[in-house]
Amino acid sequence: MPEHLAILDCAGNERYVLPSGLTVLVRPMPGYAAAHAVVAARFGSIDVHFRLGGQELTLPAGVAHYLEHKMFEDQEGDAFAKFARTGANANAFTSFDRTCYYFTATSAVDESLDVLLGMLTHPYFTDETVAKEQGIIAQEIKMYEDSPDWRLVTELCQCLYHSHPIRVDIAGTCDSIARITPAMLYDCCQAFYAPANLVLAAAGNLTARQVLDACARAGLDRPAAAPAAQRILAPEPMTLARPQKTLRMAVAKPCFGIGYKEAPLAPGDGRTEALYDLILCCLCGGMSPLYRRLYDEGLVNPGFGGEVLRADGCCCILFTGESDQPDTVRRLLQEEIERLRAEGVDREVFTLCKNEKYGQLVENLENVEDAASQMADFALLGQTVPQQVEMLAGLTAADADAALQAILQPGRAAYVKILPDGAETEE
Repeated sequence: MPEHLAILDCAGNERYVLPSGLTVLVRPMPGYAAAHAVVAARFGSIDVHFRLGGQELTLPAGVAHYLEHKMFEDQEGDAFAKFARTGANANAFTSFDRTCYYFTATSAVDESLDVLLGMLTHPYFTDETVAKEQGIIAQEIKMYEDSPDWRLVTELCQCLYHSHPIRVDIAGTCDSIARITPAMLYDCCQAFYAPANLVLAAAGNLTARQVLDACARAGLDRPAAAPAAQRILAPEPMTLARPQKTLRMAVAKPCFGIGYKEAPLAPGDGRTEALYDLILCCLCGGMSPLYRRLYDEGLVNPGFGGEVLRADGCCCILFTGESDQPDTVRRLLQEEIERLRAEGVDREVFTLCKNEKYGQLVENLENVEDAASQMADFALLGQTVPQQVEMLAGLTAADADAALQAILQPGRAAYVKILPDGAETEE
């Protein structure tokens, strides 16, 4: 096998770019019992309209998630059985903009790497197996529809966006997945699972040589065609598709979600996302005055909080939780946003939040699963862990104050409530 140029960062992570275009990240952690490896593909639920070979193609909603399920099957059975024989625990997930396959093992790491990479290099689909999966995923979709937390996010996205595919559930719909064919899945593998569109990250009780040798055995050390697929997104206005929605489900306590539509972030812009995260920590994190007030007065439970949801072509900030008085929580949240906009974030709280985020980045380096996942996540943004640490260190309270002048505007806020069946509306 030819030698590949390694780049070693100050955190001890090794980076390689193979002739195939595959990015390989390795964090050897001698003395640890386990190893964790993850392959991340830049292919998620929003990838339904793209240009390939000069043609514009449209996929049914849910193809990325469907493909995730089918990648574990081969002519010999399924990859889960192979992982079980190596003693590894394996799984996968699909998000809006990526699909990840991973395993954790304490022995037979080489064999587990072969299974993981073999899934991606030798996909196998038939009419029979694809049809069988439709029933399985249809049941999964119905389970998501019965989940209040899942429904909150989905309904908020449908209120916030007119046309962006983030409006559609990651798993698709029962009607959309019924249109998926083996040919479609093979085309997606060719378009989106090309080595240059993948990141392989591994950490723990292994070496870079082990990982690179596994790549060689899978043929991933040879030059390969770069992915030709280009994502196409329709223009999305900054207006709301719908400002508010109330629905009823079998919940014990009302659930609520407040979403703010923000300008899309540029590809690779991790700085703005990190800044938004810090603002949310100052606004409603466990150390914030608002959170303490809401919790002390019994208006929210510990699950209340905010998150930044970003993908290509969209960015929104969501607040979700449970409350017997969701309208009151909504009002108090907006009042606190306006107070921080006028007065600035609390400097002490900002420093505490920043130190917490910094500590989490460093702490993740000492956990094999978190270390590998963190490297993969940042690599998809075109960044490294040390770059993230340096970027975080450079963020200031003044940066937060400036950002608050533009984000979390009430005119771009959508509100969703899920009330218990038979309950009367609040206020």
